[in-house]
Amino acid sequence: MSRIGNKPITVPEGVEVSVNENHITVKGPKGTLETEFHRNMKVNIEGNTITVVRPNDEAENKSLHGLTRTLINNMIEGVVHEFKVELEINGVGYRAQKKGNVLVMNLGYSHPVEITPPEGITFDVPDANHITVRGVDKELVGQTAAVVRTKRPPEVYRGKGIKYVTEHIRRKEGKSGKK
Repeated sequence: MSRIGNKPITVPEGVEVSVNENHITVKGPKGTLETEFHRNMKVNIEGNTITVVRPNDEAENKSLHGLTRTLINNMIEGVVHEFKVELEINGVGYRAQKKGNVLVMNLGYSHPVEITPPEGITFDVPDANHITVRGVDKELVGQTAAVVRTKRPPEVYRGKGIKYVTEHIRRKEGKSGKK
């Protein structure tokens, strides 16, 4: 029994959902998302409720059941509220700024690092040490934040680098700690 897969999804006001075989389109106030789901899953729309049904209890269908429901729910949530991931920059001289829609970061390299956002993603830089990645597609927001973080991942000795705001870096002691 899939607890997540069996939950119905409530479609809020102002959101339009359409299903064509195994292709789903969600339109809302923040944008439009569309995706393909697995051909074994069946999506039923009744009024403002969406349910995902699996054909049988095979292992593959059980795993796809909850996944399909979660992907559809994330699409609906994204076009209504938008997703965001916040990053923090630590280090002397490390900073970020926005030029147009391009994110420019000084991270201790001999050159500034520039990142152009993919379509549907925006960068916000409230101050020189914080970056916010925003968008309607949860997967794309997370992937873009991960790409930004890889430009200078946090190191364990001094804590310098780009990290998620919610991330905790386990610090190491270094040479002086060993005696």
